[in-house]
Amino acid sequence: MKRSKKAFTCFAAAMTLTAFCLSGCGSPTESTASQTTEESPDSHEHAEGEHETAHDHSGWWCNEHGVPEEECTRCDSSLIAEFRANEDWCDEHDRPDSQCFLCDPELESKFAARYEAKYGEQPPVPTDP
Repeated sequence: MKRSKKAFTCFAAAMTLTAFCLSGCGSPTESTASQTTEESPDSHEHAEGEHETAHDHSGWWCNEHGVPEEECTRCDSSLIAEFRANEDWCDEHDRPDSQCFLCDPELESKFAARYEAKYGEQPPVPTDP
């Protein structure tokens, strides 16, 4: 009897620990979701599932927007003030003029050349240029 009670206690503890660990892997709660939106470099919208596969901020290049991560204002909104202060801003498309592929499509090839110089190959095609 004691052995089965001990086994049940161990099983219950393991299940509690598993549930606790898995709860951190799910989607954020409503209160943390608003904080994430405001504080995260991921403040722009993503299609469902797109963030996990297409957007990794740990590398040098922003695959989604076609610029180096350290210069990507759409991923890191803290950079916007500096671009605006330098009068480098496209109000129509809400991004730096120097990165507005919509106003000046040739800019995309300039950023691609930087990627090619670093990696020796063409960059991934931006998913949201």
